[in-house]
Amino acid sequence: MRRILTLALLAAPLSALADGAPKHTLRYKFKPGEVLRWEVDQRSSVRNTMEGASEEAQTKTVSLKAWKVVDVMPDGEIEFITLVERVRMQNKLPDRAEMVFDSTDTGEAPPGFEDAARAIGVPLSSVRMTPWGEIVSRDVKHHQPAADPHEQIVVALPEGPVAVGDSWNQPVEIQVNAGDGVKKIAARRKHTLEKVSAGVATIATEFQVLSPTTPEIDGQLAHRLVRGEIRFDVDNGRVLSQRLDVDRRVLGFAGPASSMHLVTRLEEQLQEGPTEVASRK
Repeated sequence: MRRILTLALLAAPLSALADGAPKHTLRYKFKPGEVLRWEVDQRSSVRNTMEGASEEAQTKTVSLKAWKVVDVMPDGEIEFITLVERVRMQNKLPDRAEMVFDSTDTGEAPPGFEDAARAIGVPLSSVRMTPWGEIVSRDVKHHQPAADPHEQIVVALPEGPVAVGDSWNQPVEIQVNAGDGVKKIAARRKHTLEKVSAGVATIATEFQVLSPTTPEIDGQLAHRLVRGEIRFDVDNGRVLSQRLDVDRRVLGFAGPASSMHLVTRLEEQLQEGPTEVASRK
């Protein structure tokens, strides 16, 4: 069985079926040779307190990611290449001056940003997916040491038609470090169709942890516990925008006298028409 992820579509409420609520089929609709670009704005702030002493780190990254559609198969499966065409990164760490890397600058990348500089404008991975966003295969073309192996590449859509109020799940398994070694945590991305208006579907999304955890594990999972909204163009078959937020406090993540407060936001916006790109060579 070649499916990597199984999307479980939850049954629509009986009241919705009785009322004859309209159902919507959500599908990605790409064309060979097409290039889609999204501007991605990511910001995070984390404050750690241990034994009464607090430190705060802040990061901001604005990037232009691109999907280059290679082919669309007769069965509808889509093959595309992922890239990052430009990026500007700002890091403010405790007791250090702010560091900035801008891929449009021609000078050498500052220390610590070498991997990011090498990843600009080169194919990062080759992906094949179904029209509803189930990953069939993924071939990493450029290894990035800091890349998250559990990062969501595409927004999973329901395999069948859905009515407003219906939900579908994308199971996820994550490995974390526990006191006695590595532990597998069961989780899922839950999506709910909130409304469809003027050809745009609004989808609420939430990352949910299903396995029992400890404060130590909660500290490792905090950045994944996003909640937000996705806007999907039903007619043209693509994500228009995403907004994902985390505001999480974890007590005892590194001992009884420790605490962590993490705040993150990711905003993504589809860029219409040609996009001028200046990337590091």
